[in-house]
Amino acid sequence: MQIPHIETTQSAELSALLDAAINNKTKPLGSLGTLEKVAKHIGLIQQTAQPTLTKPAMFVFAGDHGVVAENISAYPQSVTWQMVENFLAKGAAINVFAGQHDFDLKVVDAGVNHDFGARDGLIDKKVAPSTQNFAQQAAMTAEQCQLAMQHGADLVSASAANIVGFGEMGIGNTTSAAALMHKLSGISLSACVGAGTGLNADGIRHKQRVLEAAVEFHHAAKTPLQVLATFGGFEIAMMTGAMLQAAKLRKVILVDGFICTSALLVAAKLQPSSLDYCVFSHCSDESGHKAMLEYLGAQPLLNLGLRLGEGTGSALAFPLVHSAVKFLCEMATFESAQVSEKSE
Repeated sequence: MQIPHIETTQSAELSALLDAAINNKTKPLGSLGTLEKVAKHIGLIQQTAQPTLTKPAMFVFAGDHGVVAENISAYPQSVTWQMVENFLAKGAAINVFAGQHDFDLKVVDAGVNHDFGARDGLIDKKVAPSTQNFAQQAAMTAEQCQLAMQHGADLVSASAANIVGFGEMGIGNTTSAAALMHKLSGISLSACVGAGTGLNADGIRHKQRVLEAAVEFHHAAKTPLQVLATFGGFEIAMMTGAMLQAAKLRKVILVDGFICTSALLVAAKLQPSSLDYCVFSHCSDESGHKAMLEYLGAQPLLNLGLRLGEGTGSALAFPLVHSAVKFLCEMATFESAQVSEKSE
């Protein structure tokens, strides 16, 4: 995948126009708080004072990780494909929340160690049946990484949505995300490693030791793409490519939790302007996510103690984003409602 050029959303003229439109609504200045910031943000992304959200889409990418051989997860690798089956049966949390908020939910096999066959509702973009064990070798080749990123970009290009959320499923992917976070941010591994699907204190210490050894073993991996190929997952690489393409196409990006944000971290290192298109849905309860958000200068909308993944945080945050756009476009002004403004 060729890394796309991404235009910044910043415009002094439009920014002033949006500020005036927001401040002239029938309310005290600043009284809608964060919603006002979100409304302005969406207006800048779409380059209009009358933004709209059309056909929201949620892409859930699933992939397995070879590093599970190092006993870094509380669950067996088979849970990945079993949860994909749950997605297809519409039994997962993301199915509930995506349905509630009218998302077009797309489930993508990025690299699951299971043969699903041709299935309704499943998009087959399998690069390989699991990455390699990055404790012993790179998780994927450079060519596999590029292919995964291109698949993600192609899926976003084919979508009619102008707002997209991304979710993931992959036993072992918090280990990959922690490695990406450490390598690309310089934040200590101890601050990046958490419980994932439910490790106890001994399990977390073991996970950290595995990562310390792997980081030392792959010390030569320096560039964002090298780091992604060495430590990432196919689902993370697809999200990275999808985010870059979404930003290129001026789509609003709903950023979910720890793993999703690690994919964005790669995208931001490749194209810093991609951050302009992001709405950060929530702060995950997974250890490390708060520090990663702070590193990116992000202000999440929600803090609900979530650590599920699947795009659930983004689906839950969508109504707030929708409300921000609706008030900007539909709320009366002081003039139109013939309401007196604040006295000087």
